[in-house]
Amino acid sequence: MNDTRIFTVRPAGFADVETIFGLIKEHPQELLARPVYDIVQNVDRFLVCECEGQIVGTVSWGILPEIGVAMQPTVEIKSLAVRPGYMRCGIGRRLVGAAIEHVQLLAPTQIIVLTFTPEFFRKLGFREVAKASLMHKLYMGCINCAKYDSPFTCPEVAMALAT
Repeated sequence: MNDTRIFTVRPAGFADVETIFGLIKEHPQELLARPVYDIVQNVDRFLVCECEGQIVGTVSWGILPEIGVAMQPTVEIKSLAVRPGYMRCGIGRRLVGAAIEHVQLLAPTQIIVLTFTPEFFRKLGFREVAKASLMHKLYMGCINCAKYDSPFTCPEVAMALAT
């Protein structure tokens, strides 16, 4: 049976914040929760996927800071979530592809992801990297994680896409 549903990826807007918040919360084992204020402040860094007027997926990105002039700017793809029942329809692939297309306009040195699903990202061209090579990410995000004692014992896999 062919899936005839039409999926549309678009930039998120303020009206999408509550839905994005709920969608991320549907995946507590795979994703860190994001407070509503964080989604609001970064709504311009979110994409959503719609099907029949309903948001069925989301992804965002963050620019990892550097001190001074950006010598090796890095962008992290994060908060990829697809509503159960819509998985395996290509939504995740579309969302990540659209996010990559968007952030490549910024000309980062690399695009990274920390993930529990490395096979998915491997199919999109990401390769595994040592977490120690992403110390700025670890200090900006992982150090505040309430799930694991240390970024180095966290089971997420660090991956990068060379740009």
